[in-house]
Amino acid sequence: MLSSTAALGLAKQLMVAREGERPRLERLLSYRRTGVGPSGVFSSGTIAGLPADMPREVRQLAKVSRVNLLRYVVSSRVQDMYVEGFQTPDSPEDVPSWGVWQANGLDARQIGVHRSALTFGSSYVVVLPGSPAPVLRGVSPRDMTVLYRSDDVWPVAALWRTGSAGWRLLDDTHVYEFAGSDGDSLRFLASFEHGAEFTPVVRFRDTNDLDVDVEGVVEPLNDLQDQINVTSFGLHVAQHYGAFRQRYILGWVADSEAEALKTGASKMMMFEDTDVTIGEFGQTDLRGYIESREATIRHLATVSQTPVHELMGQMINLSAEALEAAKASHHAAVEENRVAVGESWEQVLRLASELGGDGVVDDSASVIWRDTTMRSLGEAADALGLLTEKLGVPPKALWSRIPGASQHEIELWTRLAEEPGAFDNLMSILERQSSPTPVAASE
Repeated sequence: MLSSTAALGLAKQLMVAREGERPRLERLLSYRRTGVGPSGVFSSGTIAGLPADMPREVRQLAKVSRVNLLRYVVSSRVQDMYVEGFQTPDSPEDVPSWGVWQANGLDARQIGVHRSALTFGSSYVVVLPGSPAPVLRGVSPRDMTVLYRSDDVWPVAALWRTGSAGWRLLDDTHVYEFAGSDGDSLRFLASFEHGAEFTPVVRFRDTNDLDVDVEGVVEPLNDLQDQINVTSFGLHVAQHYGAFRQRYILGWVADSEAEALKTGASKMMMFEDTDVTIGEFGQTDLRGYIESREATIRHLATVSQTPVHELMGQMINLSAEALEAAKASHHAAVEENRVAVGESWEQVLRLASELGGDGVVDDSASVIWRDTTMRSLGEAADALGLLTEKLGVPPKALWSRIPGASQHEIELWTRLAEEPGAFDNLMSILERQSSPTPVAASE
């Protein structure tokens, strides 16, 4: 256990590291965010290099030139990442620690953990003792700074911002609570044991790399997002100022503004002076801007392994098989994310099992991911039927492959199938309902 002075010193040290990380994290969030951020800077759409004396009209065009696609790149991955079970290979039942998942509402809260991991390259889940179950909370790296040594499985310490002026420092034995808005005003409040053998913070990463720092999905795509914004700005300026034909008159000046407006709106203009010349400027061709933006969006889709039809909106006469073929690269990217994130969830649930008194979880237990592959029920039934008929795969082993079947439904089917005489009981009930016993006539 650290003394209050040592804990305060370590917290201040991590605050310094936090300030170093903040600019990158805020910039990545601005690329994913839509609208105006807390600082008033327009997110993912500021056109760099605009002169200070730029007319307000042009600045407004720059403001609406934001075509934020990175949020959809992240969402397309997150929406294919739903954990719905934690099982061992030899049992269709979830291990006891799955109850901790349900008690903490992680069916929904997992989305935030995945979204932060993909956006920033990392996110965290804190596991603390609680009643009746351990408390699991996802934390953005914007609110947590973590210190690792040579072992990157469990951190040495973690500083967690729990409010505008609340902080928690976690190490391998205790949780230390502080109050204060920054390092200078930070003051120690209290501490308590968390009961784990390690610092109870699990890091989630979107992938794993031994040579390059994991940076998430957003950062490598920043330049492409900027290109799309700049091209959209050029398109809007050309559209606003040059897309319509403009006429000019040489040798004549209107006597008043009203006369000039009337002339501009007239279908026919007549002048007595023979030296007056009337002409018009050619309109700006916008196709180059549009094609350039579409080419960059296709490049973005390729680099990010996002289905191009989801970013371009082009879905003409595409069958379910064609859509799945178009998403093959996307599925491969999601599978990589699932492998990395799945290991972290297993680490969380094993620690939660120990803190909750459920004992050590079998090392073979793994999280079960929802099947988000696009298939119709009829197509799936035909395919699964062939596996059973031709290859002899047990039908029960294929229930998880049925589109739309939740883990709870599969568990219910398993229990019903194991009941003695379940099928015979069902048939007898149906037979009684179809042929009711006649009531004897009263005397």
